[in-house]
Amino acid sequence: MYAPMRLHHIAPRLTTGVLILHSGLGKRHADEQTEQGLHGMAAGAYPWFRGMSPHRFTRLLSCAEVALGAALLSPLVPTAVAGAGLTAFATALVGLYLRTPGTHQKGSPLPTPEGLPMAKDFWLLGIGLGFLCDRQAWTRPCLAVCRK
Repeated sequence: MYAPMRLHHIAPRLTTGVLILHSGLGKRHADEQTEQGLHGMAAGAYPWFRGMSPHRFTRLLSCAEVALGAALLSPLVPTAVAGAGLTAFATALVGLYLRTPGTHQKGSPLPTPEGLPMAKDFWLLGIGLGFLCDRQAWTRPCLAVCRK
């Protein structure tokens, strides 16, 4: 029988899934100041968010994080699928980090002390890319029926 999650995928899926799920659940009841801060940072890096209200942006971000965290934690979601979601999400976070002034040293991706908490997003990107590059995440073992 095909197992969508391999043994060596459990630890990175568990750690990233719990982190992202917790972050998303924490944003569900964010106060107005938190919503404005999240929206302002995102709109500064990605101008298309400027037309969206801070409340709506925070709700959508919360839903996306909860869905991604749950997918990473679910053994029924194939690692390739969860890895694609993690890679896309982490790419947006790394873009936010690189586009936000003061988070990294001038002319370098190395973080400033203020940007160190955001630099963790490179780890998420690395884990997602690792899932996508793992050949076992994409292949299905041949069932006994196929061998006949």
